Amino acid sequence: MSAMSDVAVTGGAGFLGSNLVKRLLDDGHTVSIVDDLSSGSVENLRGLGIDRDCLLGDLKDYEFARRSLRGAQAVFHLAAEVGSVAYLHGSDARELAALQSNLVIDANVFRACLENKVRSIVYASSVSVYPFDQQLGAHVRFREEDSERVNPEGGYGWAKYIGEKQLGLMPDTSFGIARIFHAYGENLYLRPDRSQVIASLIGKAVRYPSEDFVVWGDGSQRRCFVYVNDAMDAIMRLWAHVEKRGSLVVNVGSTEEVTVRQLASMVISLSGKRIEPKYDESKPTGALSRMPNLDRAKEVLGWSPTTSFSEGLRKTYAWAEKRLTTDSESDQSPKRPRQ
Repeated sequence: MSAMSDVAVTGGAGFLGSNLVKRLLDDGHTVSIVDDLSSGSVENLRGLGIDRDCLLGDLKDYEFARRSLRGAQAVFHLAAEVGSVAYLHGSDARELAALQSNLVIDANVFRACLENKVRSIVYASSVSVYPFDQQLGAHVRFREEDSERVNPEGGYGWAKYIGEKQLGLMPDTSFGIARIFHAYGENLYLRPDRSQVIASLIGKAVRYPSEDFVVWGDGSQRRCFVYVNDAMDAIMRLWAHVEKRGSLVVNVGSTEEVTVRQLASMVISLSGKRIEPKYDESKPTGALSRMPNLDRAKEVLGWSPTTSFSEGLRKTYAWAEKRLTTDSESDQSPKRPRQ
């Protein structure tokens, strides 16, 4: 891997994408960002000095996908239609929309990679590819091979599963698949309509008492949250492996288990407010248990997370509180986007 590379990041203005762009720039790579700002934000890119390298458009348009990836030696494909449990799984119509949108996005990106002779692809996959019935059990840890018993979670999970299978059929392309378990940190998507659990609870704490602090479910759901800087370390190591040794599928997460009830308590403590949480068991809660087995990441990539959840959550709360109280998430386009 050369010191300078032509790298494209789809979804580069989003949560994971903007953190990856920063890491790539810090490491001396040239980066092109591809995003439609449907969930990403120009605010996430502020201060990086890359406005002219941001291509704005919809990857469901193949011609845009082909044009935007021209000249890239490596593509980090993070663009996807994502959201909260309620948004993605709120109805059959949303399940279908998530499936169809993500299938088209992935198909166009992968086809464009083939046409543009992209050397390597790193794909952001998800815990959702694992059998959903197993996710309903307690203390289940998933190994990479567990996805072979096919039962992904909802339309989003099916799309990610099929995306992985498409990569496996692509000729002359090395790929890395990062199955990411609940990343969090700076640049999280904070809008209440589609934010996931950490962002949702932090937002409610910041807005309290103007908004009730409502927790969906009874709080017994268990998660292993990985801090975004640790996730970026894993992705960069995965890319290095792909470039030197070939394709690899790997879990990216944490082994530090936290219940949603514990998370709510920690967020309340960070807020410094006297908040009485309300648990609404009528709301959808998602899987009961989602924890990764990280043996492959440790053995093959030499990676394991180093940020404790308490430390990562403290940093995330401080960032989110500032964003919510002093800044506004902007939907405006960069001043000089490339066409």
